[in-house]
Amino acid sequence: AIVTPNHLHVPVALAFAEQGIHVICDKPLATSLAQARTLAETVRTRGLLFLLTHTYAGYPMVRQARDLVAAGQLGELRIVQVEYAQDWLGEPAEQQGNKQAEWRADPLRAGPAGALGDIGTHAYHLARYVSGLRVQELSAELSRFVPGRVLDDHVQAMLRFDGGARGMLWASQVASGASNALRLRVYGTRASLHFDQEQPEQLWLAPRGEPARLLRRGLPPQTQTQPGDQRLPAGHPEGYLEAFAGLYRDFAQAWRGNGSADFPGMADGLEGMAFIEAVLRSHQQNAGWVRME
Repeated sequence: AIVTPNHLHVPVALAFAEQGIHVICDKPLATSLAQARTLAETVRTRGLLFLLTHTYAGYPMVRQARDLVAAGQLGELRIVQVEYAQDWLGEPAEQQGNKQAEWRADPLRAGPAGALGDIGTHAYHLARYVSGLRVQELSAELSRFVPGRVLDDHVQAMLRFDGGARGMLWASQVASGASNALRLRVYGTRASLHFDQEQPEQLWLAPRGEPARLLRRGLPPQTQTQPGDQRLPAGHPEGYLEAFAGLYRDFAQAWRGNGSADFPGMADGLEGMAFIEAVLRSHQQNAGWVRME
């Protein structure tokens, strides 16, 4: 299990993969798409399991949202809006002895992306995981609001999905007053979904022309996959640590051969790196539209 700064993800993962050892790794997968592809090839040829810890995919209500979309409850998807707002880098914490901020602000350790790689990839993965849509093109802008900061601390992007759906993504670590405000809204022709990470036990389903319905973890109606994803009885709040535990459990079950590999993996890591590089290219072109690789 690799929980190091970004620049060590691939060297450490490669060392274990080359010995035939399954790997759990923090995101983003690498500091470049080319580096990520090298690791992916090794993992593939060795036939290994690889878990990328996109934590929020471990929430039961996120999985229920994915199931509702896949079952057609929302109809044809039109709009996907995702945001991830924090404020902990609103001051130059990297210059004030904060070790977590230091490496995230250092391109030698974090790679070419700041907030984009740290939380923008989480927002992107959540949107993709629930909607099931692929991004064809994007237009993006990076900002550095804190003087002296080398890497971005704010990113905003417009997204064009396959099938004609449209979306927007913004992620910021300088949004004053925001703690860990990861929110997703998905709108279809029949209904919409709203998930707020700071209220992970809840999912709002709003059919067109009807009152919105509050769905709660552990209570009906539940989708087929949700009951097995739960760790605690209804009303006993599950949160961030339980989401991590859920992903580790899924990984262990797949390793033992008594469960499917239904967790973020190498493909998600590669796509996350493609997203980072597409945003960087678009920003360099004054937010011009670029295609995802």
